[in-house]
Amino acid sequence: MAPSAPHENQSLSASPSVVMVMVPFLAQSHLNQLLQLSHVISSYDIPVHYVGSALHNSQVKSRASNPIHVMTKIRFHDFEIPILPSPPPNPSSKTKYPEHQIPNTEATTHLREPVATLLRSLSPTAKRLVVVYDTLMASVVQDVVSLPNTEAYSFHCFSIFAAYALRCEALGQKHNIPIKDLPTVESCIPSAAVRNFVTNQLKMSHFKAGELHNSSRAIEGSFLELLSNDQILLKRLKMWGVGPLHQTIIFKDLMKDQDMYVLEWLDQQEPNSVLYISFGTTTTFSNEEIKELALGLEQSGVKFIWVLRDADKVNIFSHEEERRPQLPDGFEERMKEMGMGMVVRKWVSQVKILGHPSTGGFMSHCGWNSCMESISVGVPIAAWPMHSDQPYNALLITELLKVGVAVMEWGKREELITSSMISKAVKKLMVSDEGDEIRDRVVEMGDAVKRSVAEGGDCRLEWDSFIAHITR
Repeated sequence: MAPSAPHENQSLSASPSVVMVMVPFLAQSHLNQLLQLSHVISSYDIPVHYVGSALHNSQVKSRASNPIHVMTKIRFHDFEIPILPSPPPNPSSKTKYPEHQIPNTEATTHLREPVATLLRSLSPTAKRLVVVYDTLMASVVQDVVSLPNTEAYSFHCFSIFAAYALRCEALGQKHNIPIKDLPTVESCIPSAAVRNFVTNQLKMSHFKAGELHNSSRAIEGSFLELLSNDQILLKRLKMWGVGPLHQTIIFKDLMKDQDMYVLEWLDQQEPNSVLYISFGTTTTFSNEEIKELALGLEQSGVKFIWVLRDADKVNIFSHEEERRPQLPDGFEERMKEMGMGMVVRKWVSQVKILGHPSTGGFMSHCGWNSCMESISVGVPIAAWPMHSDQPYNALLITELLKVGVAVMEWGKREELITSSMISKAVKKLMVSDEGDEIRDRVVEMGDAVKRSVAEGGDCRLEWDSFIAHITR
């Protein structure tokens, strides 16, 4: 399916006196989602300012799939802040939490002063200054309370189910969650320092005027209603489900060689026959895990495209030598000769691969961006969560929406996965009656999402509603 272009506003006359400032957290998936929302807002002729460190703004622009003329509608503010030294990703760590990225949380504190200075300079130029900030950046934008014409909205990069479950847990209302055996927060975020950081950001967010969620009513409408009607909240907040934001991507005319090579190979395969495997930008596997995954794929007999990369370094542009994850001897050559699959070690366009008719499944860490991209094009998920919100997203996928299968149960996360576990999950998803039923469900849900991003659909109405609210 060709992705939808951003909404070119026809029915609403957005006030030019409204100015928007986007404040993302300094991690790829967070950066990317707020950049996609920036495209939506700018399509309503509202000036958008995107703020961040010079390093991370360069990172998100280098990986963006939109052409330059679309990017120039957004004004980037590159602030020079200290990026603290960090070790490389650790493949031997007992947890999959990317501890090497913890300096990012500390680096955000240095953004408060330059962001406050920017807000004070923009405030006199607009009737209303609107700040949309990542939930993890509340401390950075706390100075909005000193500006009389400014209002702030938190942006959630994770599923509404995860937001609802975590809120229930924090308020002692776990009995309201439809899944009883939820993972503990401590197991999802092993670092006490990071847990404290997250808790403090949420507590500090009392000044927000509403919440935006990168999710769709077609996927999580029931949980958006539960969250919106939460009687425990001290004040009722306006909420919008503005996803799927990746539908705003306009692909570059000139694709990268890597994308061309992968898509040409997909063109030669049968519909729904290929499993796409990628674990995002924060996962690093040990060589033992890579070996078991490779052998499991081979045993399954299912064709595949495997993006095999270590987690992002804090500075993706550094020239330090990168670890090259090791595959079993002869594996790549064997798969290539058999026409069974390929291993890709560079950044590729996930949306284009998932949207290809030959892609019939996605083995994923269940980062919310990946979940949304997969469901939106009707591709079922083999769920293997690693950390943070991912275990919650995996339960939503497998237990509630029933559009995927579990690869590795969260309770066994510290055990070495085996090739037989990989093979069993892959065959269940790709070549079984149960897998066909799962695929039928996700295709139906994907069709509903596609309708939502068309004119008059739920997603477009949510965009219009938010714009009408901030331009009131």
